[in-house]
Amino acid sequence: MDDGQTIPKYAPPDPTKSLIENQLELTPLAKVSPDLFTNTRPLWHPPGARGIFGGISIAQCLCAAQSTVPTNFTIHSMHCYFVLAGNADIPIMYHVERVREGNSFAIRTVRAMQRGRFIFTSTMSFARVGSGGKRLVEHAEPMPPKIPVPKDVPEDALDLTSGADDMPYITKRVGILNIMSPYPHKKRTHQWVKACGKISTSGGHQAHLAAMAYMSDSYFIGVIPRIHKIWRFASPPLTELTTVGTDLQSNSKVHSEIDIREREETPALEGELLEIGMMVSLDHTIFFHDPFKVKADEWMLTELESHWAGNGRGLAYQKIWTKDGTLIASCVQEGVIRLTQDIPNINKESKSRL
Repeated sequence: MDDGQTIPKYAPPDPTKSLIENQLELTPLAKVSPDLFTNTRPLWHPPGARGIFGGISIAQCLCAAQSTVPTNFTIHSMHCYFVLAGNADIPIMYHVERVREGNSFAIRTVRAMQRGRFIFTSTMSFARVGSGGKRLVEHAEPMPPKIPVPKDVPEDALDLTSGADDMPYITKRVGILNIMSPYPHKKRTHQWVKACGKISTSGGHQAHLAAMAYMSDSYFIGVIPRIHKIWRFASPPLTELTTVGTDLQSNSKVHSEIDIREREETPALEGELLEIGMMVSLDHTIFFHDPFKVKADEWMLTELESHWAGNGRGLAYQKIWTKDGTLIASCVQEGVIRLTQDIPNINKESKSRL
C-alpha cells in the first residue's frame, strides 16, 4: 500500500484459505486507527438481493472483534442490527469499540459504515476459556433423530481462488416437520449446511466461528412464509440464498408426511395465492454454546421455527447441531414480512431505512 493511501486495494484470493475465509478476511487500517478494519476482498451480492448478503456483516464484525480480544477469550453471544443495505461496490469500515475488559468477560461493539453512514452494528461478549469452573450446570437439547447426514461429493470443494460472486457454502434441505398442521408455530424446517472446501489450520477456531455466523443468516427469516405455505414472491426473495442439494426428505423418517412437489404446489389459502412483497432482516442474535466444537466445513444441522408473526414482522428461531449431535448455537432473527397488498408506495431509499 502506498504511504498516502488510506484504504488498500482489494487483494487477490489466497489459495491457502477456503473460499469463505477469503470472502470474510479483513485488513487492519492501523494508520488510521488500531481498531479499524475493512474488507480485504470484494463483497458478495447475491442475485436478486438489494445489497450484500447479511451474513457477511455479521461474520466480519465477529472477525474484527475477535482480533481485539486475548486468545484465551472466545465469543459466547452477539446481538446485531441491520441498519441499511450494504453496497457491494463500496468498502465497509469496521470500527471496534472496547466496551469492557474483565477477568471473565470482554465486550466489544463493532459499527460497520459505508460513506460515513452506519449500515450495521453488533455488540459481542467474549468469555475467558475455563472461567465457568470445573463443576458446571449442564444440559442441551438433543438433535432431532433419524435425519440422514448428506454424503460428501467432490463438487463440495470449490476452487479456492473462486471469486466473490460464488456462494461459499452448501445447503441441503430436508423438509418440514408437521407440515400438515394448521398451526404454523408447530412446524419445523431442517437443512444441512457447511462451508465449501476445508477451512485452513491457520484460521483456527475463530475462522470456523466466523463461517458459522456467516451461514446462520441463510434462509433464516424465510422460514415464516414456508410454514404459512406461501411460495410466491413479487421479486426474487432476499433470503433465498441457498443451493438446494439432494432431496433428503425421502430418506428421512421424520419428514415423510407429504411429497415435496405437492407441498410447493399447495396454495396458502384456497382460491388465493399470497405473495411476499418484502422480506428484510431487522436484527440477528447468536448464542455460541460450544465454540471449540464448531467445525463449519463439516455438515451442521439447522432447525428453524417461528413462534410469532404479525404487524408486518415475524420472529424466527434457529438451533444448530454438529453432525454428531452437539448443540453448538442458538439464533434469533426478526424481520419485515409484508404481503404485496400491504406494501406502501415508497421509494427504494425509504425501503432501505426500514
